[in-house]
Amino acid sequence: MFPARRDKNEKPIVKALRAAGASVQYLNDTGAPDLLVGHQGKMFLLEVKAEHGKAESHGKKTESGLRETQERWWKAWHGPSPVIVTNSEEALRAIGVSLLV
Repeated sequence: MFPARRDKNEKPIVKALRAAGASVQYLNDTGAPDLLVGHQGKMFLLEVKAEHGKAESHGKKTESGLRETQERWWKAWHGPSPVIVTNSEEALRAIGVSLLV
């Protein structure tokens, strides 16, 4: 079995989540979202995708932008829906951290 490929934007996203006080666990099961995030007593599933216009090819994509294995996993999952994020701001917003601008 090969290690999961990670999108290049994942590292800064994980760094921002941890700086906001979140726990982050990498998930590697086929089709599963990339990150399990715990913050203020809640759990979140985050799927990191390359930013628009910077797509990385990690297999055949479906209409939803997910790989076929991901789409199958998401359809079979009975927990909270994963959130697709492309950058740190989206990831922080997904876990309920408001950004002051």
